[in-house]
Amino acid sequence: MERELYTRDGELAAINHALNKIGFIQDVVVVMMNNEAVACGAFREFDTDSAELKRMYVQPSHRSKGLASKILIELESIAKDKGYEYAVLETGKNQPEAVAFYLKHGYEQVPAFGKYIDSVNSICFRKQMA
Repeated sequence: MERELYTRDGELAAINHALNKIGFIQDVVVVMMNNEAVACGAFREFDTDSAELKRMYVQPSHRSKGLASKILIELESIAKDKGYEYAVLETGKNQPEAVAFYLKHGYEQVPAFGKYIDSVNSICFRKQMA
């Protein structure tokens, strides 16, 4: 995952890496195939109403198989069960596939929030979970 981000973002990757330290996360979804993790995603509390999605990733050889959608749906379900009303996330401008993915899943672009406010590479999204 980090290698791909550095390839896409160049010098901005180091700044983004510092912004995206995961910290304390209890909720992670991992897809395993043949004893290998091929896809993952997680969330942490952003505020009392919102879960922040983190580290959504599918290995290139396993993309276009619906794994990211399954992970996202599961993470949203867990977050909703824990009482969060919203899911928020940040992705990079050099990740058009991610932007399209989140828009397809009902996320709306919002102004940069939290530690991403001054990041020139960040695009932020939010979704109210039904």
